[in-house]
Amino acid sequence: MPTPEKSALRAGIISAICAYTMWGIAPLYFKLIDHINADEILVHRVVWSTLLLTLVVLFTKRSRYFIDTITQPKIVFRLTISATFLAVNWFMFIWAVNNDHLLDASLGYYINPLFSVALGVIFLGERLRPWQLFAVGLAFVGVIIQLFMMGSLPIISLALAATFGIYGLLRKQMPLDSFVGLLIESLMMLPIALIYWLVFLKTSTTNMLDNTLSLNMLLICAGIVTTAPLLCFTAATKRMTLSALGFFQYIGPSIMFILATFYYQEPLYFAKMITFACIWTALAIFSFDSIKARKRADRNQLDTAK
Repeated sequence: MPTPEKSALRAGIISAICAYTMWGIAPLYFKLIDHINADEILVHRVVWSTLLLTLVVLFTKRSRYFIDTITQPKIVFRLTISATFLAVNWFMFIWAVNNDHLLDASLGYYINPLFSVALGVIFLGERLRPWQLFAVGLAFVGVIIQLFMMGSLPIISLALAATFGIYGLLRKQMPLDSFVGLLIESLMMLPIALIYWLVFLKTSTTNMLDNTLSLNMLLICAGIVTTAPLLCFTAATKRMTLSALGFFQYIGPSIMFILATFYYQEPLYFAKMITFACIWTALAIFSFDSIKARKRADRNQLDTAK
């Protein structure tokens, strides 16, 4: 019979795989509405994900926990900060996909696991083994190579990695129910989103009464596309270390890379290819070392039990 620790880890692994697979195929959705500006799509993401999360909290009888949490000013303040990083990440991802920078988005999420590992070391006291440290250094070398060969840093990639890595770190440090935490974050964004929609947005699709039913349905689906993977991700962060979670984060960017290269046919320049190669090698080294360490720990645990 599996121990509670192993059951929690198994649930975390399943949640992580689901989250990153959904993020990987998300560009297919955003390409369907790429004629709409990124700021307008972001507004719909906030509005409809807030509505969906509210329904989830009500139907799963988390209302009392929501009330208890939202009456704690310190927690609300910290969630406001995490919501800010999340909103910036959302906007940059939408902009990247809809402006044919899906490869840059893919690179950003390849960098993100190693960035998360570094954050875990700096802020949570997690320790890196020598090969893990080498992997993080190799990823850094890959970014520097692109700087020298192309004359510029991969700003979109680094910004996506940084904002989402920091978001993951902040949520890791808050002992909150996944649904309730995401709802409060969405509520922090909602007033700004509504004001921007009603006062500042002036496009042909701003008024949903003037849109076709199919377009409105696509816009409303932004809530599902946004909420489903985030719920899985926050569930995973509660059951796994940041280092272990980083092992699964290659799934999303791998799907994005395939879509960008073979489906949307974005150009893959030589400098970017070298950067990708460095990141891929770093991830392979990191993953192999993590597997070896896990097997060693299991053997030690068995020996101790004997």
